[in-house]
Amino acid sequence: MKRSYFQGLENCLSSSELELADVVKELAFDSRGLLPVITQDSESKEVLMLAWMNIEALNQTLKTGYVTYWSRSREELWLKGKTSGHTQELVSLSIDCDGDSILCRVNQIGGACHTGREHCFYLQVDRKHHKIRVL
Repeated sequence: MKRSYFQGLENCLSSSELELADVVKELAFDSRGLLPVITQDSESKEVLMLAWMNIEALNQTLKTGYVTYWSRSREELWLKGKTSGHTQELVSLSIDCDGDSILCRVNQIGGACHTGREHCFYLQVDRKHHKIRVL
């Protein structure tokens, strides 16, 4: 079970090093072969977007240094910025403690959202008034 692999890492010393290929083969991709990816601006730490990667997108990202996702709507690889020019240069990639999600810290060029906005989380909930505020 993949979970036990990551449980075994919980007591690793913070200076330990692991082989990337060994960890990647233990990742908990879902039944569609996907993992959620949180993308964060490397300087501001603002969360820019949530997207998905399959193994091919992950390998492409690691190879090129530019973030590639899996588009669930188009069912194809999606190199962020290929058509818009709003690229995401990979600064760091981290895997969570369960091996079921990824955090990419990036240098974002242009807006991260397909709407042209800085980030995808521009619909803010106002709980008190039961409204959505568009930022």
